[in-house]
Amino acid sequence: MRTRTTFRLRAALVALVIAAPGAYAQQLPVVTAADYARAERFLRDNVLPLVSGMGVQPTWLSGDRFGYRIAVRGQSQFILVDPTRGTRIACSPETDRCGGALDPREVSRLQPATRGPAGRAESVSPDGKRAAFIRNYNLWVRDVASGHETQLTTDGQKDFGYATDNAGWIKSDYPILKWSPDSRKIATFQQDDRPVGEMYLVSAKVGHPELQAWKYPLPGDSAIAMIHRVVIDVDAQRVIRFQMPADAHRSTLCDHVVCRGIEWVDVEWYPDGSHVAFVSTSRDHKHEVFRVADANTGNVRDVFREDVATQYESGNDMVNWRALPASNEVIWFSERDDWGQLYLYDLTTGSLKSRITSGEGNVAQLRRVDEQTRTLYFVGNGKERGRDPYFRNFYKIRMDGTGLTLLTPENADHDIGLAPSGQYFVDTYSTPEVPPVAVLRDLNGKTVVTLETADITRLRATGWKPPTPITVKARDGKTDLYGLIYVPTNLDRTKKYPIVNHIYPGPQTGSVGGRSFSPARGDAQALSELGFVVVEIDGMGTPWRSKSFHDAYYGRMGDNTLPDQVAGMKELASRYPWIDLNRAGIYGHSGGGFAAADAMFRYPDFFKVGISEAGNHDQREYEDDWGERYQGLLVRTPGASDNYAPEANHVYAKNLKGKLLLAHGTMDDNVPPYNTLLVVNELIRANKDFDLILLPNRSHGFGNEPYMVRRRWDYFVKNLLGAEPPKEYEIRAGVRPRTP
Repeated sequence: MRTRTTFRLRAALVALVIAAPGAYAQQLPVVTAADYARAERFLRDNVLPLVSGMGVQPTWLSGDRFGYRIAVRGQSQFILVDPTRGTRIACSPETDRCGGALDPREVSRLQPATRGPAGRAESVSPDGKRAAFIRNYNLWVRDVASGHETQLTTDGQKDFGYATDNAGWIKSDYPILKWSPDSRKIATFQQDDRPVGEMYLVSAKVGHPELQAWKYPLPGDSAIAMIHRVVIDVDAQRVIRFQMPADAHRSTLCDHVVCRGIEWVDVEWYPDGSHVAFVSTSRDHKHEVFRVADANTGNVRDVFREDVATQYESGNDMVNWRALPASNEVIWFSERDDWGQLYLYDLTTGSLKSRITSGEGNVAQLRRVDEQTRTLYFVGNGKERGRDPYFRNFYKIRMDGTGLTLLTPENADHDIGLAPSGQYFVDTYSTPEVPPVAVLRDLNGKTVVTLETADITRLRATGWKPPTPITVKARDGKTDLYGLIYVPTNLDRTKKYPIVNHIYPGPQTGSVGGRSFSPARGDAQALSELGFVVVEIDGMGTPWRSKSFHDAYYGRMGDNTLPDQVAGMKELASRYPWIDLNRAGIYGHSGGGFAAADAMFRYPDFFKVGISEAGNHDQREYEDDWGERYQGLLVRTPGASDNYAPEANHVYAKNLKGKLLLAHGTMDDNVPPYNTLLVVNELIRANKDFDLILLPNRSHGFGNEPYMVRRRWDYFVKNLLGAEPPKEYEIRAGVRPRTP
């Protein structure tokens, strides 16, 4: 009788669910194509056109005048500014409609930079009369007026060419060199890759695939790329070799000798072209030697050196040392007191004369040295109490360390564009929440002309809201961490939302990146619109803070700031009851891909869903300079593997519990796809379920490709939100989204 009753009760419940599915099904989230369309409206290509008056990029002309182009309600305008007159004129350079204020001969300087004949990459001399280029591994020069070409070197060969930078993930056809101020000499190098190991990629196509092979040194390799420094006397067609051993392919600033595209850093000509000042960086970035070479003989003199326990860097996105031969001094950057400071050295003896800056906060970028008044102008951060320590500000200070003056009073992040004369600067200031204002200031910080005030009226009309800055405690419970939180524009505080961490762990940048205003930061807000809280937290180990903060996980790359991410997310969940910490996800690209998979393996009970894109999962399978800078030189120990092995993701793949999507481009020449395949192999070995997307013939930057964005949304919607995504929703790149 009891059994029969139980059967009838179960049957009744089943019938109830079938007849009235809303009793249960209404508790599950529903995500439709209309929801995806609404989210799509917040992607970068769709929000940028809705902002006017943003993005002042000055092109400086004679007499401190400058021009820039700006988008105003979808239309491009050209603006000409004359600081001496305090004028701002809207005009058209193509027809010289500037009231006679613009010399037609200067119009060409306002056009995008062009290459030489047949699109060849060239480096033009300061006087504009010569253009250097590479042909058959040798350096040539072209007379701009006549077109006549002259070969400057003759012994260049494959993998040992002049002015080339083709090692690791950098492959450049632009000649890497620095012209002397008088345009008569060239400082460059002959790069030796001959003994370096190779990397291989194979294209996907019908028929025989194409093999891509190039020099790609790895940590621990016996041979890495080396540079033999030279000066070339262009008039005499003479090569003067520096009298010193070859230097490691390193710089004080970035992964390679070339930073920010085509700039050869750590090299300065004396104003009279007689000498070249430069810095030699050791393979492990622990030892820096400041040197001076005689440009006529090649004799090299060591001036001084700096040794550090972890890794040395000379600033943030800019080398901060300067040679001052007129006063026989050197301005040197060091973090020896845990902050980025400037010091003054004797150029002859190499002895320390005095320190220039002091106190908390960093000199991030030394922008100008006025040798006549002995005044320095620099971008700094973390020096103003009560401001976000990541906000950039502009300062001046005397070389004796007195007279520190803040030139940018607004409590915001300041992007500085300094005039070549050094007499004015364009200051564009904003915050993640407040759109930019661009002004022209003089060297006392006084506003000369207001250039633009961004208008986001049309953007706000769509329902757009900026992310909210957050402050949470780090793993130690004491250190402040800063970040951003994104919530749905229709946030219902009575509901619970899964939390998704968008991560980039450093060490060369963080999850948030810059603190300036942006209407879209990746797809964080768009993803949030689908029913998530998205967070970005700059954990310990990221730059722009103290040296000890930046070095927090030096030699332990597998840390990936994850203890800070977990601590910060827990604090946010305790602060905001609408965050569901039991549904935590994570995603990232490149270093963020490394961190995302790492999170799923090292914190398998905390993170339930992860998406790892183009991850450098094992630094032994990534270019040499990255690992050797932040993990240290590879050391093999008897009876064990090496000091890199414990930091590799595939070692911990067996710990996976949640849902993991791995993605990689098959022609990724930055992070080779074998990084992800190593993880795949161990997941298979451990009999783990996972998902994999290999994007044929894609390189490193596929993360914003519409297909990948959609698959990322789908993965979180299905596995973290518990809803079925609309089938094969199409995000149309560059096309205004459909109306929900």
